[in-house]
Amino acid sequence: MFDRETQVVDCRHGMGLGRGGGLAQRGTLSETGRPDVIAVAMSPGRRHITKPVCELTYGMRREEIQVSVLVLNTGSGVPDTNMGSGSFGISPEEIAQINRHKVAVIHTGNIRDHVVRKVKAILEQADIPAVVVCQTLVDFEDFAMAGVKTRLVKPKESDILAKGRVMEIVTGVTRGESCSREKLNELVKAVKTTMRSLEN
Repeated sequence: MFDRETQVVDCRHGMGLGRGGGLAQRGTLSETGRPDVIAVAMSPGRRHITKPVCELTYGMRREEIQVSVLVLNTGSGVPDTNMGSGSFGISPEEIAQINRHKVAVIHTGNIRDHVVRKVKAILEQADIPAVVVCQTLVDFEDFAMAGVKTRLVKPKESDILAKGRVMEIVTGVTRGESCSREKLNELVKAVKTTMRSLEN
């Protein structure tokens, strides 16, 4: 586990994300020198706290994975649905920022349907392999049923609705809480596996 002091310093200085406690500001991008991986976080708000993204990003950087961080401007809510926390959306500029990288790590929440719909909305426009990080249990078949290609399950050609592909899934990462060493290691392994698959 990383201690709180390390998290705060990394969020303030190493990544340029908001103020202490891991709260990032919406509509911000912290780019790395080499565009390998981009961590995509939902907008902070009453329901969406991006604290785990700081820890996940720090964990990847400790393993020498070059990571940029993008906090979506309208990442709250659900696609095509008005919610108390807002309506989810992603801009052409944000899609362009994602597409400059090789792999996207998409951090979402704890409602399966919302996770699938948000990831689908991003990958419909972003042609990039993705590692999904969330709290709820979700699998490749859930995304394939929504028209998203995955590493293990592929929709029929006529049912494919997304340009991008889900390569790995890391569940059990709770929004707003510290991330365990086990989950950090699982994410690092997922990202490295995806990067190696691109080289092959």
